[in-house]
Amino acid sequence: MIVAQSSAPDLATAWSRPRHVAIIMDGNNRWAQRQGLGGGAGHAAGERGVKSCVETAVREGVEVLTLFAFSSENWRRPAVEVQGLMTLFLQALQERVAELYAQGVRLRFIGDLAAFSEDLRQGMQSAMEKTASGRRLTLNIAVNYGGQWDMAQAALSLAQAVASGAIRQADLSAEHYAARLSMADLPAVDLLIRTGGEYRLSNFVLWQAAYAELYFTETLWPDFDAACFVAALTEYGRRERRFGRTSEQIAEMRNDA
Repeated sequence: MIVAQSSAPDLATAWSRPRHVAIIMDGNNRWAQRQGLGGGAGHAAGERGVKSCVETAVREGVEVLTLFAFSSENWRRPAVEVQGLMTLFLQALQERVAELYAQGVRLRFIGDLAAFSEDLRQGMQSAMEKTASGRRLTLNIAVNYGGQWDMAQAALSLAQAVASGAIRQADLSAEHYAARLSMADLPAVDLLIRTGGEYRLSNFVLWQAAYAELYFTETLWPDFDAACFVAALTEYGRRERRFGRTSEQIAEMRNDA
């Protein structure tokens, strides 16, 4: 049975450190251009940045880290860049799985995986199976993913459940819908980070980040190191998360926690 995400995070754990951090990793190509390198070098540098980010998340006690690696819109990029990304992706799977397992990281992929090659899909499945016992961090890699796709497939699943009689139309709720989304068994996103200086969500975790704190930085993804990540976590800790309540109510709840 899938337990749906609540409409807002648990207030008892909503302060100090986020349970779930999602990151839009933007700026690889611009980083490469500034270095006088080809775009592939930027993506390779970005992949190394993922390693640092995961290590920091484990060290800082983050429970879930979701990285936007390849959107459903990224297929529109030049074919040579897409092919390079797929090659890098498969190589990273082969090289990083043992490290993730040793760190206690459970790797999961979210998105429409059917569009990828058989070799890549098998690599993803193998990596998920090999790291399934990880308990220190759940690492979600969003590939061929879009928030609108996620919500549409949830709506289709729910419509099919109603048509089959599994759920009565009169009983439909947000919880029924949320249970059919990607990451339905995980905490909602608390902190959403975007690197690269852009100020938009780019169709990422639209439902799951409904109450998330947003953090935008000019730093390009390959330069987003452990110190940058800790700075984002520190900023999160300074913010007051009210979820529709007043500051006075939040103060009372903090005192009671």
